[in-house]
Amino acid sequence: MGQLRDQMVMEMQLRNYSKKTIEDYTRHIVWYTKYFGCSPAELGEAEIKQYLHHLLVEREVSWSYVNVAYSALQFLYEKTLKRSWNVEKIPRPKTGVKLPEILSEKELLRLFEATNNFKHRMLLMTTYSAGLRVSEVANLKLSHIDSDRLQIRVEQSKGRKDRYTLLSAPLLPELRRYYRQYRPLTYLFEGRKPGVPLSTETIQKVFKGAKESAGITKKATVHTLRHCFATHLMENGVDLLTIKKLMGHRSIQTTLRYVHVRHEHVRAVVSPLDKLLVK
Repeated sequence: MGQLRDQMVMEMQLRNYSKKTIEDYTRHIVWYTKYFGCSPAELGEAEIKQYLHHLLVEREVSWSYVNVAYSALQFLYEKTLKRSWNVEKIPRPKTGVKLPEILSEKELLRLFEATNNFKHRMLLMTTYSAGLRVSEVANLKLSHIDSDRLQIRVEQSKGRKDRYTLLSAPLLPELRRYYRQYRPLTYLFEGRKPGVPLSTETIQKVFKGAKESAGITKKATVHTLRHCFATHLMENGVDLLTIKKLMGHRSIQTTLRYVHVRHEHVRAVVSPLDKLLVK
């Protein structure tokens, strides 16, 4: 597998795949190889379908997990082994419609207020105010903060794309106070070692601790702050195309899902039970 893995990594690097994608694809191919105990070059359509079925039915992993495994296998066989990939014979598993969990504005305030560590509070508030992914806030550099234009530059994020998003005006003086107190060298939020960013695992732990302290029982992660950013913008009347641009979505379809979780248009609808009870 070593030589084949190196060849696959080279093919992905030539196509400018992100470091995370390369790591994810490689990891899935290693697990696929271990499952059958032989080189993927010796396997084919039947084994691919068997493995995907194993993930879905026996391991009962999430659709997103299976989707990455599918993409990794497709890349391996099409680009590295130069074999044909028949989507009719090896269909991509369909996903169910799952709406993101959204925290209310009151819950967000509780979350921030429950974060006693000033650095951690700035971390969570920045993530929400700009709609950042956890990897984006981890890699946010001091040079990415444009205080004059009230913008944050997000470099080489998902899909190897740069974009600009919002820098909250009320947050800016707090970030300046944070800078004077912590004096980060390169990254806005650095760990114990100067010049090294906080890990995404640490950021997830920070959010989990704040969520528990705030008494929030909803199923939420750091990524929920990004969902809240888009949903609250939509509820405040910001148009879809602007939200798409701020979020860095490739397709407008991805942005459209926030229409389904918007609170205002649902609250305006009267339940049929209301008429029965007021008679």
